[in-house]
Formats: sequence, C-alpha cells, structure tokens
Amino acid sequence: MAKYLVIVESPAKVKTIKKFLGANYDVEASNGHVRDFPKSQFGIDVEHDFEPKYITIRGKGELLAKLRKAAKKADKIYLATDPDREGEAISWHLMQALKEDPKKMHRITFNEITKTAVKSSIKQARDLDMDLVDAQQARRMLDRMVGYTISPLLWAKVKRGLSAGRVQSVALRIICDREDEINAFIPEEYWSLEGDFQVKGEKKPLQAKFYGTDKKMDIHSKEEMDKLLASLKDKEYEINEVKKGERIKNAPLPFTTSTLQQEAAKTLNFSTQKTMRLAQQLYEGIDIKGNGTVGVISYLRTDSTRISEEADAAAREYITAQYGEDYVSKSEKAVKKGQKIQDAHEAIRPTDISRTPAVLKESLSRDQFRLYQLIWRRFAASRMAPAKYETTSVKIGADQYIFTVSASKIIFDGFMSVYTDEEDQKKGNVLNQSLERGMKLSLKELKPEQHFTQPPAHYTEASLVKTMEELGIGRPSTYAPTITTIISRRYVAKEQKNLYVTELGEVVNNIMKQAFPSIVDVNFTATMEGLLDCVAAGTVKWKTVVSNFYPDLKKDVDAAEEELEKVDIQDEVTDVICENCGRHMVIKYGPHGRFLACPGFPECKNTKPYFEKIGVACPKCGKEIVLKKTKKGRKYYGCEDNPDCDFMSWQKPSAKKCPKCGSYMVEKGNKLVCSQETCGYVEAKDEKE
Repeated sequence: MAKYLVIVESPAKVKTIKKFLGANYDVEASNGHVRDFPKSQFGIDVEHDFEPKYITIRGKGELLAKLRKAAKKADKIYLATDPDREGEAISWHLMQALKEDPKKMHRITFNEITKTAVKSSIKQARDLDMDLVDAQQARRMLDRMVGYTISPLLWAKVKRGLSAGRVQSVALRIICDREDEINAFIPEEYWSLEGDFQVKGEKKPLQAKFYGTDKKMDIHSKEEMDKLLASLKDKEYEINEVKKGERIKNAPLPFTTSTLQQEAAKTLNFSTQKTMRLAQQLYEGIDIKGNGTVGVISYLRTDSTRISEEADAAAREYITAQYGEDYVSKSEKAVKKGQKIQDAHEAIRPTDISRTPAVLKESLSRDQFRLYQLIWRRFAASRMAPAKYETTSVKIGADQYIFTVSASKIIFDGFMSVYTDEEDQKKGNVLNQSLERGMKLSLKELKPEQHFTQPPAHYTEASLVKTMEELGIGRPSTYAPTITTIISRRYVAKEQKNLYVTELGEVVNNIMKQAFPSIVDVNFTATMEGLLDCVAAGTVKWKTVVSNFYPDLKKDVDAAEEELEKVDIQDEVTDVICENCGRHMVIKYGPHGRFLACPGFPECKNTKPYFEKIGVACPKCGKEIVLKKTKKGRKYYGCEDNPDCDFMSWQKPSAKKCPKCGSYMVEKGNKLVCSQETCGYVEAKDEKE
C-alpha cells in the first residue's frame, strides 16, 4: 500500500510522476484551485482586519473528499503544485482543506517534469513559504476588491453585464491611449534620395544614399529636393573614404514567458493564449516513443533568464560535439540590471538538449513541434558564440555633399547557425566592387522619393505584452489571461494581428478614467506589483498593502455611485419607427456596442443595427455618412447607401473640402487634414465644428 501521497495541480502530470516515483507513492491531482471567495458575497471582512472568507469551489466537494481519504492513509503528504506564487497558494489552500496534521505535509517544487528533477525534489522537501502565499492572497484580494465594487457601477452606467479588473483596465487604457495617438497623428512629408554610380570596369552600378554635408540633411518638400537635384547635377563624384571594420552580434538570452509570447506571435502567428496552452502541454509531458511520458520543457511562467549549471554544462557539451569548440559561448549570460526575477526560476528551456526538434517531431503535433523548435533553438543559441560580420562603409563626395554606402558580410555565423530572428534574415547590402579612396565615379541616375511619417502602430498581442512587461504591469502568469479577457469582453477587437478598441471599450475606459483614475494609472498599477514583490520577499506585510488600498477605492466608488445616481440613464429615443408595431425605437447597449431595439419588448422583439449620422454628406454620392462597425466591433465611417456606394474612412470625415486639392478632409485631434496623403494640407479645426 502507498505510504506517501503526492498532490499535483494537473491530471496530465499524474501518470508521468507516478511512473517516476514507483509503487510507494500515490499521485492525485487537485485540478487547480480548491478554495476561493464565494461568488455571491464580497468575501473580505473589512471590519475585522480584512480577513478573507474562503469556501470550497462549487463542484470540487467530491474531489476534496477523495483527496482527504487518500491523505488519511498516507504517512507523508507532498504538495507538488506549480513552482510559483499561485502554486504556493494552492498548496496552502489544500493544507487548510485536507485538515491533516501540518507535520505530515511537505512542499516540493520541480522546474521540469523529469525523473531526476521529481526525485530530487522529494529529497529537498520544505515547509510552505508563507510570504509567497501572502503575496498571492494579496493579489487575489486586490483584484476582488476592484472587480466586485466597480463592475456593478459599470452595469448601472452602460446597462449590460460588464466588468472591470485591476490589470485588464490598465491594459485597455494603454490600447485606448495608442488609438488616440493614432487618430491625432498628422503625417509630415519628407524626401529621400538615392544615387546610382558607375564604377570603372564594373557592370553593376553602386547604390548610395544621400547623407547631406558634414551633418545629416533632412529634406522636407519637393521644392527643397528640386533645389538639391539642381545643385548635384554637374558635380564630380569621387570616393572620399573606405572604412573596413568588424562587428559582433551577441547571442540572444533564453526565453522568459514574455519573450516567448512575443516571438511566437511574430514568427508563428500564435496568440498569447495559444502559446501558453502549447507550452503547458510541453511542460506537463509528451508521450515519446520508447520513453513514455516526459516533460520536454522547463516551467513556462518565469521572468528569469537564469539557467541551471547542469543545463548550461549539458548545452555546452552538446554544442561542442555538434558544431565544434569555436561555437561555444566563452562568457556567462548575465541578467539585465534592475530586472525583477520572480522567485528562483530558470528561463524556459528544453529539459534535455539532446532531444532535438527532429528527434521529437513524430511525438508532437504540428503546433507543439513549431513551439518546441523555437524554444530549443533559442536555448541552444543562448549558449553559443556571437556572430561576426565584416563591415565596409564608403563615403562618396560631391563638393560639400556626401553619399554613403554601408555593407556587411558574415565571417563567422556563431549562434546564427541555429537561430535567426526577422532582422537577421533581412539580407544586408553586399559590396562586390573593389573600391578605393580617390576613385572617380560617374553618376548614372538620382532617384528622389517622397515619404510621409507614419503614425505609431496599433498594438498587437506581442507588442502589448512587451509594453506591459516594460511598464511593470502584471506578471508572467497574467499577460495571456488579461489579453484574452479584454478580447472576450469585446472591449478590444483583434483584426489580423492588430488590436482595436471597440465602442464598448471606449465607453468603459472613459468611465474608468473619470471615476477611478488611480486604478487605470500605469504607475499606480506598477507600484502595486512592486509591493506584491515586497510581500513575496517578506519585507512588507500583506495586510498593510490591502488595508492601504481599500479605503481609497471605497471613497472613489462612493463618489462615483453618488454621481451616477444623479444621472438617470434613460434609453435614447430615435425617430426610427419599428415596422412591426409602430413604436419609436430606442438605443440600447449590447455586447457589440449600441443597437436599436423596440421598447415594446417582450411583446415585440424587433432589433436592428444602429448607425449614428454625423451630419456630413458622402463625398462620393452626397447621401448621409454614418458611423458603422466592422464585424468585430472596430469603428469606421461609411455611406448609408452601402452597398451601392462603397465610401469608407477610418477617420471622421469633415464637411469641409481641401482648399489645395478639393478632396474631403478628416478630423485628427484638433486639426483637419486632407484625406489625400500626397497633398499634405493641414489646418486648425474650427471650435464651432
């Protein structure tokens, strides 16, 4: 009969770990959390020192009974939940729920699900780390306070089952702020100039970019460009300088949760949620032919780039054998200064570097294989020598003006033999001509080109994760759920890779900014994360964090409630007549934003899309322009006569025509801008408009 009980979080790990530990061990799964706050109550006793009230999660009673039965029979109980704060908290909840002698219970953690790691974790069993538990409790309580007190207010204001979250509200604000920047952006004209030069005895011309004089010269208009071209017309061109040098490109650091999500989004087009789901499968165990089930990557929620000594040594040995001594990195990979490292985690890496992607291909699904290959290559590259380039830079003179050429070629590929990112794949300029100082060149052609500055890009999931990490908002385990939440609530629409704010998202963000400025303040949220790190480190008490946060939140909620009570939110009546019953239809909010509904509901259930007229005639056909939404909820302006008229604009059109070219103008912040980018006409918006 089994003497020891091991409790893990996921049922997927049970079989693997049982196989590693043998007949003396019984392995059971808790299926994640077993206790939480009640759904129907606040669950935090504000009057009595913020004591939390936890209850068994609905549907977990039977599972807990089974675990209690197994715990009674065991001499020792090992709590083997995930090696992070949440895992520590789940172990603590299990301890409370099992009601066994605490001396019987031990906490074990392993960073990878391999025989060695699991067996050595049993030898290094420890007591529960209450600082980590408290940090997770504090996070859960802060989130509860925000969600439970603000969501009913949103419900009252926008009249649908909306909700607010501590981190998701800030993520929404970041996206809204970027959208505002894009909408207010006014393109500026600039020009570039390239020259094709003939080198004596060479067939292919030498291409060079115009630089300026001693200083870089910016060209802002066609007039400036024409003037420059005229002065370059009859000049003599000769090579003033040929400089050769060497540049090294260092190997990348191994993946953290954030960098893995970013890279998988860029190169594999995976959403953050998909990346985490696949990584979880690779961590929990893959059935490898001839080996049984084994975890093939280390733990996936980490912001550390540290690698264990054993894994580092194994990687160096493997690289030496496969690629040769020269390819092994001579230096240790240092962690960036000021980087917050959650607990004592390692970076994400393969559990065994000799299990190459090719070896595992048969055992993995297509997507699992692609993600594993990315992790394996990045880790192998991180232990390899830098790549070396030979660089050449050439200056071509024409009186006081200079054209430049720069080129580079790889002389040692180093880590790039295993791993290249998008930038490395862009082919550099290669110089085949032999060029020397003082060489005369003849000008074949000058190629001027007009450009316009571009607005900041819309956020993608990858760039949002990067920004959240840089700003210190959320932690490795929260990026994917935060993004998934704001998309599923339809506050944000994802089209192609880009994230756009929906009408609903705008409304929620505006209310949050107005009524709860500190909740959606980036610095405030980052400070809270810092305080939670201090709780985890044992330097701040968790109740101090919670008791300091709640009174300010309560004050804001009370003030917002009072203001909202003054506003009686009536359904806005329109002049659209319901064709079924003749009543005037009203504007209501749904999950996709506003729509028209018959006030005679439930007798009359007629609804139709709501298109708001903006009081501007369509430039194509003269009918009304209305505010519309794409299928996913992104706003745009189109003709009411669609599909007969195909006019559409992402920016709000103005009734005013461009005095320079006659096209329609669009609103950008407090300016009106010509819709024809090549025209470039801009004027201040009349306040009366």
